[in-house]
Amino acid sequence: MKKYFITGLLIWIPLAITFMVLAWIVNTLDQILLWLPNGSQPRDLIGIDIPGIGLVVSVLIVLTTGLIAANVLGQKIVQLWESILARIPVVKSIYYSVKQVSDTLFSSSGQAFRKALLVQYPRHGSWTIAFLTGKPGGDAANHLEGDFVSVYVPTTPNPTSGFFLMMPKADVVELDMSVDEALKYIISMGVVAPPTRKPPERSALLNE
Repeated sequence: MKKYFITGLLIWIPLAITFMVLAWIVNTLDQILLWLPNGSQPRDLIGIDIPGIGLVVSVLIVLTTGLIAANVLGQKIVQLWESILARIPVVKSIYYSVKQVSDTLFSSSGQAFRKALLVQYPRHGSWTIAFLTGKPGGDAANHLEGDFVSVYVPTTPNPTSGFFLMMPKADVVELDMSVDEALKYIISMGVVAPPTRKPPERSALLNE
């Protein structure tokens, strides 16, 4: 009896959590409809609430914004908008910090979070999964002797929080593992291990 109960839990728990996350995303995006004036919201027009309309509207807004920003006029509007934000002290710091990070993460030519690494953290002899984010820059690079790389060590089971470290290149091991596989490994606290592959030769990326 216990065996069947546990088997049932293993089936329903992932499904329940998946639907809970999706419901949270849909409900959150549906809040965008509150921006519409009274009388023009969907429930006022058709008489009922339809879950997911906010998600559709959000996707359309993002696509429309990308379409507009892709042409010359749209780029000028974006530049004007950024020039206005640049004159607001606190907003400027927050906006440009977030923009720089997002540009790095989502750029097709960037290398941030493109490689899964194995590093020793938080002490020698303890190993964990990390992600390559680049190389040290600014004045910090002037105080580091030798070749260093910048890595992000995520926490478990929430990889959105973690630690930024600058480590010697020789102490970093590149893994034959995709970023998605590494994230699953981290989120599952090591339970969902990636498939075993033939050990590759040391990557040229870390030997540049």
